Amino acid sequence: MADSKSAPVLADLHVVSQALDDLVDRDGLDWSAATPAAGWTVAHQIGHLAWTDEKALVAMRTPEAFGDELRRALAGGADYVDAAAHAQARKPAAQLLAEWRAGRAALAEALTGAASDTRFPWYGPPMSVASMATARLMETWAHSLDVRAAFGLAPEAGPWLRHIARLGVRTRDFAFGVHGLTPPAAEFRVELRAPGGEWWTFGPEEAEQRLTGDALDFCLVVTQRADAAATGLVAVGESVSTWLRVAQAFAGPPGRGREAGVETPRGEEP
Repeated sequence: MADSKSAPVLADLHVVSQALDDLVDRDGLDWSAATPAAGWTVAHQIGHLAWTDEKALVAMRTPEAFGDELRRALAGGADYVDAAAHAQARKPAAQLLAEWRAGRAALAEALTGAASDTRFPWYGPPMSVASMATARLMETWAHSLDVRAAFGLAPEAGPWLRHIARLGVRTRDFAFGVHGLTPPAAEFRVELRAPGGEWWTFGPEEAEQRLTGDALDFCLVVTQRADAAATGLVAVGESVSTWLRVAQAFAGPPGRGREAGVETPRGEEP
């Protein structure tokens, strides 16, 4: 059984995954539709999620073999993920959907059954069960944004954003470091308005450098689905402003981000 830390994340991961599943499992839906990620269609997005779930299973089931995966990723450089997504996208939509469903079910079972103190290798620092579940939640939600944007749909926001917001705060120093910058010594105060209207707070209340705004905006920025300048986030302090330019809640090399000024899509369900 999942422990008290991972169980809520796993439950929210299922909710977010199923929402994306419901969106793409529709007769006549165009899986070749372009998404905001350059060169990526809806098929690329689902294929990438299936591929990453598979890699997470390798890390959990045969952690001793994950070193080979890291060497392949290093050799592939910046094109490694794109190459895998292109290979996945060549599969029929029905096959991709079936593989994603099977993979995420297997991963959920593995995460539920894993001991809470186990740590698994990954493309960044080793992951605990709760951290792996949170990372999968973050990435599934982020790629669902791309799929929704392909059809002009607004991002979905819900209580699960708290996990992503917390991850965004916790990865602050990683984001600075991966961009070749020295992380600030002091913690920031982060105050975010949740979808339900309450406030989520992180860091010491007396901190001089502060960030305030909407939780959805913050999650869009740390998943690099929006430029901070296009949001209502308010930064107090030079280091906080720098953080918003480099923030990324995902492992790997620096992300490419999104163009400044891109508006949040609005629309109806396809």
